Amino acid sequence: MSKELIRLSNCSMAFDEDVVLNNINLHINDKEFLTLLGPSGCGKTTTLRIIGGFLKPTSGDVYFDGVRINDVPPHKRMVNTVFQKYALFTHLNVFENTAFGLKLQRPDGKKLDKSEIYSRVMEMLEIVSLKGFEKRSVTTLSGGQQQRVAIARALVNRPKVLLLDEPLGALDMRLRKDMQNELKRIQQMTGITFVYVTHDQEEALAMSDTVVVIESGVIQQIGTPEDIYNEPQNAFVADFIGESNIVDGIMLADGLVEIFGRKFKCLDRGFDHREHVDVVIRPEDIDIVSEKSGMLSGTVTSITFRGVLYDIIVDFKGFKWLIQTTDLSPVGSKIGIKIDPDGIHVMKKGPFSGMFGDYSSYSAEYDEIGDAEIEYEPDSSEDDYEV
Repeated sequence: MSKELIRLSNCSMAFDEDVVLNNINLHINDKEFLTLLGPSGCGKTTTLRIIGGFLKPTSGDVYFDGVRINDVPPHKRMVNTVFQKYALFTHLNVFENTAFGLKLQRPDGKKLDKSEIYSRVMEMLEIVSLKGFEKRSVTTLSGGQQQRVAIARALVNRPKVLLLDEPLGALDMRLRKDMQNELKRIQQMTGITFVYVTHDQEEALAMSDTVVVIESGVIQQIGTPEDIYNEPQNAFVADFIGESNIVDGIMLADGLVEIFGRKFKCLDRGFDHREHVDVVIRPEDIDIVSEKSGMLSGTVTSITFRGVLYDIIVDFKGFKWLIQTTDLSPVGSKIGIKIDPDGIHVMKKGPFSGMFGDYSSYSAEYDEIGDAEIEYEPDSSEDDYEV
């Protein structure tokens, strides 16, 4: 079992009357890749800055390896930071940029000798795949190479923790994906704890051991990428992590939920009889079938080609669902859908209920043909259908 390295205990942060973090509790393990995920302004960068010592929490405590460090300044913490803007020294080459921190006087008053500096810099440049670039000017490097120099400069001091504040934000999509793999490889190779901030859920899912979803200064859920995606705890998490259709339901019994007056088998248990719930159905978990054989039937209102898949918007009783499929159904066609029990996830109602999940405004590029104004009249086969 991994050893706990960092703990935030009942931490809050306020700027004047604006509460940015509201009593959060979080622990980070040694050698863990943990991602703080959430929309702009949710408090994730503030959390990072508190860990780094750039901000002192209004209330609460920060512990490093069991020792309270609220009053320890950034340069005395075993933590380094890589920002979105790499802040490389343009008058120095790759080697000199990487070695910069090693040439400074250490807290114990000693300096490293030149041979030790050379050895550590060359070791780090090899780890970040920049061996042979040591004499190159940083101004001649690509964005991804500059980022690797910034990472090497941060890691060459051998910190216990590396903080990364949206470091891939300035890169194009292809390079971002390449650097995601590189960052995970570097973290595993060095064994250093990474705390990563992003608003990009794909980055969080691809790289992290643990994902912390934050909204409005409150931690909404902590878990593995698989847990966060497959078992969201509320409508915000379900909507923010990937695409989700979130509809109202009624829990009839363990393993049986009612949606739009129809009964669907599910795997969820422990709810009260006839408890009103939120039901999450991922777009990729919906199968298109004929209208007559479907558990529900609706009208296709728009189609977007995504390469491998089509994003199809379907109107069910005025509520728009997103379906991701390889099967093309033309706009205006009537289709049925089938959902297996493991494709349905039931959540308790909460403060985010009713705020997400309807794809009425999914795409501004298409004029949708909706059924919202058409009165729904279930046919006899649908009334009798049970699963």
